[in-house]
Amino acid sequence: MQPLPKQAVMGRILGPFGVRGWVKIRTFTESLDSLTMHPVWRLGSGEQWRDVEVLETEVHASQLVAKLKGVEDRDHAFALRGQEIAVSRDALPPLPEGEFYWDDLIGLDVVNLQDEVLGKVESLLETGANDVLVVRGDVERLLPYVDAIVHEVSLAKGRILVDWGLDY
Repeated sequence: MQPLPKQAVMGRILGPFGVRGWVKIRTFTESLDSLTMHPVWRLGSGEQWRDVEVLETEVHASQLVAKLKGVEDRDHAFALRGQEIAVSRDALPPLPEGEFYWDDLIGLDVVNLQDEVLGKVESLLETGANDVLVVRGDVERLLPYVDAIVHEVSLAKGRILVDWGLDY
């Protein structure tokens, strides 16, 4: 078995949209329609992924809906509920210096200015005002992803340096 190509998870299927096999999608991207640029999505989780051709997409209010090849009715769409949507990292545009895809930050160690380990980035939250790092260590911490808190992100070192105390 060949290893999976590096991919970025960009959304999750929420469930059916209508009765003709369309699915509702929660995107993890800055722009709601970012996934529409990709004609093939990888659906799955863990080590189980498969390529699915995207036939149509539409933005409805605050969510994306899509018609996928082979998904013909509501039951098929319901069976995909909870599946993550990923695309090849090679298909993503390069980011400017100092910017990162969320996927790159998950799993990084979070260390404060006193060289104390706070934990690892488990996920990120979008709050509207700013993004928030969800850090899991001895306790769960929510750290604002802003310049005053995040001093350095080093993918090479596998860590994020923050101005945040153990007792905050």
